[in-house]
Amino acid sequence: MITFIIKGLIRDHHRSLFPIIMVTIGVFITVFFQAFMGGFLTDMIDSTARFSSGHVKIMSRAYAENSDQVPNDLALTGVNELMTKLKQEYPDMTWVKRIQFGGLLDIPDENGETRSQATVAGLGVDLLSPGSTEIKTMNIAKSVKSGRMPQSPCEVLVSNDMAQRLGINLGESATLISSSMYGSLAISNFTVVGTIHFGIEMMDRGAMIVDVADIQQVLNMENAAGEILGYLPDGVYNDEKSQMIANKFNQKYADSVDEFAPVMGTLKEISNLSDYLDLANNMAATIAFIFVIIMSIVLWNAGLLGGLRRYGEVGVRLAIGEHKRHIYLSLIYESICIGLVGTVIGTALGLTAGYFMQKYGLDFSSTMKNINMMIPLVFKAKITPVTFYIGFFPGLLSTTLGTALAGIGIYKRQTASLFKELET
Repeated sequence: MITFIIKGLIRDHHRSLFPIIMVTIGVFITVFFQAFMGGFLTDMIDSTARFSSGHVKIMSRAYAENSDQVPNDLALTGVNELMTKLKQEYPDMTWVKRIQFGGLLDIPDENGETRSQATVAGLGVDLLSPGSTEIKTMNIAKSVKSGRMPQSPCEVLVSNDMAQRLGINLGESATLISSSMYGSLAISNFTVVGTIHFGIEMMDRGAMIVDVADIQQVLNMENAAGEILGYLPDGVYNDEKSQMIANKFNQKYADSVDEFAPVMGTLKEISNLSDYLDLANNMAATIAFIFVIIMSIVLWNAGLLGGLRRYGEVGVRLAIGEHKRHIYLSLIYESICIGLVGTVIGTALGLTAGYFMQKYGLDFSSTMKNINMMIPLVFKAKITPVTFYIGFFPGLLSTTLGTALAGIGIYKRQTASLFKELET
């Protein structure tokens, strides 16, 4: 019977071509959209973890309440001892200390007078310690646009866009004017040894990357840091595991009334990405459900139109003794064959488009100016195991459901009326 159905579909293009095209288009959109959204959300979460929040972040309670202001006067103290404890209690995790700071970057001329100035969003990370993971975590070395990585104290990287805007030449001195941990004026000279471009508007606008030990000295933050970031062993954020670690850590300080006591939060809690993460977890099911409904409506109508044209065929089959149930099931089998062919073609096309999107990406930098989120300017897809089979749900289910609904008309039609239509 299956062979008979396949031969019929091949010989009668009016019966198979349009449904296959519709299924192919729907599955292609489903597969590609799932890969695109998965890549976009994954990149957003990964960028937020690498540059801002880690998988978990430790701050003082007072700092956490005002974290949007980056109040270094409320920073953690005794961070060296705290880091030692964390590495003992969670040896599989990676712990790093960070200092975010703001200030004015002054570029002098040959006479020592101000040539240009700009506000900077600085980040103190471990650049010089042997075995530091920060360069790899933040992908700093590969993001250097010109010059080199800092190799000695008081050497810094600045964003390539800001360097061009201020006319900064490599090897020039730059003066940072900021405020110390105790509110006093902090001024220090640095040597610009390289420019950097992360591909994230928020970072590329006016970033300054400096070794954390240097900025600790400049801001009078010896043995202090604004934040301690923790990364899970596999480098992939897991909300359930991160929440367990945070709850266990916070229980130790639950009875403390000290506003400078450490508190730990997860990426989901402190980065305002809760809705996006929930969306990511339900994205595949949502996309499949939407396209099942849409494609079922389209194919239902296509099935009704096809059924009107095939009433004569159904009448002949009934006249030679074929049962309605057998005809109905043959239509179902026919729709399964159509759905399978369309799904395979659509999945192949979706995976191909997703692969090129994953490899090359799509640059949206011209339309994402002044964005204050850790969103990559080049959107890339991400092919996962789900991408390979998600198209089979709407592809097969919708065609079968559409045909099942349209085929009900067979049971409602009388054999006599079908013969009458056949005669005309």
